[in-house]
Amino acid sequence: MKKTYTPAELWKLYQKLPEELQKAIFSEETAENIWNVCERTGIKREEKMSEIANYVGYVLHGILPPDEFQASLEAELKLEKEVAKKVAQEINRFIFYPVKPVLEQLYKMEVTPTEKVVGKPIEKPEIKEEKPPSPPGKDTYRESTE
Repeated sequence: MKKTYTPAELWKLYQKLPEELQKAIFSEETAENIWNVCERTGIKREEKMSEIANYVGYVLHGILPPDEFQASLEAELKLEKEVAKKVAQEINRFIFYPVKPVLEQLYKMEVTPTEKVVGKPIEKPEIKEEKPPSPPGKDTYRESTE
């Protein structure tokens, strides 16, 4: 992910995004979360923080798949593996997770089974609702309404 994008390119992508992602990109909460994550993980230099913010933006714009976010932090920003892992975990938790359904739709990520199932599928047994037996005769407990 070495390519840098011009503001015009990002704006074109932004205009095609679902509203939820548009809000997340310019959200004050997103900016605060990035700042807080950097502070908690010991990233003090502002240029690193702004670069991390750029990569968060790339994910939200549909440029960088979320599952490649940590690797990009390690390779492109030269963060140590443990620091990149911690940053990625917290960014996922606070920024990507709230918009997860929209991101999944944007990246067309589908959960697929890792193993093929051989044979016929397991059938669920039918559950029949049984009514409790009614007591024989007149219900003597009930009071008359007259």
